[in-house]
Amino acid sequence: MVSVIIINYNTFQLTCDCISSVFKFTKGVPFEIILVDNASTERNPSYFLEKFPSIKLIESKKNLGFAGGNNLGIKHATGDTILLLNSDTLLTEDSISLSVAQLQKDPSIGVLGCRQLFPDGALQYSARRFRSISWELLDLFRFVLYFYSPKARAHRMLGQYFLHDESLFVDWVNGAFFLFPRRLLNQLPQHQLDERFFMYAEDVLWCEQIKQAGYRIFFLATTSIIHITSGSTAISKQLRLRKVMMKHEMKIMELRKGKGLYYYTFGCIYLSKEYLRLFVKWAYFKITGKLIR
Repeated sequence: MVSVIIINYNTFQLTCDCISSVFKFTKGVPFEIILVDNASTERNPSYFLEKFPSIKLIESKKNLGFAGGNNLGIKHATGDTILLLNSDTLLTEDSISLSVAQLQKDPSIGVLGCRQLFPDGALQYSARRFRSISWELLDLFRFVLYFYSPKARAHRMLGQYFLHDESLFVDWVNGAFFLFPRRLLNQLPQHQLDERFFMYAEDVLWCEQIKQAGYRIFFLATTSIIHITSGSTAISKQLRLRKVMMKHEMKIMELRKGKGLYYYTFGCIYLSKEYLRLFVKWAYFKITGKLIR
């Protein structure tokens, strides 16, 4: 049994579309849908049960964030496999069954993510490496990467350097489709998903902790979902959220390396790069009126 956990926060129609796609395409495995409403004010959550009477609806009295909402959903789950599925995703094939089959083949896999596309078909960079000093420098001085073969370059960097056309082990996968065996939770701090981040970069943190527990992270390229994301978010909100991500990345680096020379050297390179990138995004928007994805 797969327990599909979906968090809703004022995204009624998106969430309905997501649930509909799960029912339409998931045929190869038994599943349940647990919908956690994170204190939405858009409309009464009971409307979900009118449309989908077979789901489990959990109403939280306060917004618990992504991590807290998922932990609440997991408490009500009965499946031996957990899928965290963003409310702004759409299945277009039986991605859940295909992913579960891959997960069951290899007990070393702690988390599995799949290929993700924007609604226009453009690729999202959902298979990633952890940030490091060497990664940041190679990303900054990109000409060095052309001394690598295309395949070696893609494997070394992942993200935007990788066509996401090959299934392989990675450092972390995007949390919009985050599949793992329930037993894994017993080896995590407090036997649940870490809630230190209210939102953003939780997937990076969880993958680091799961790797520390001795498991591996797998990217499955043979099935895809649509992930709508917030590409149209206002520039001011994009910049604000990016600053939150930067703060969380530094906390994850502290967890991985401690707060010593490596941490401060990384911070100097990473933060300088990211603030420059934010400035370029802001300047481009002011000149063209368009947002850079």
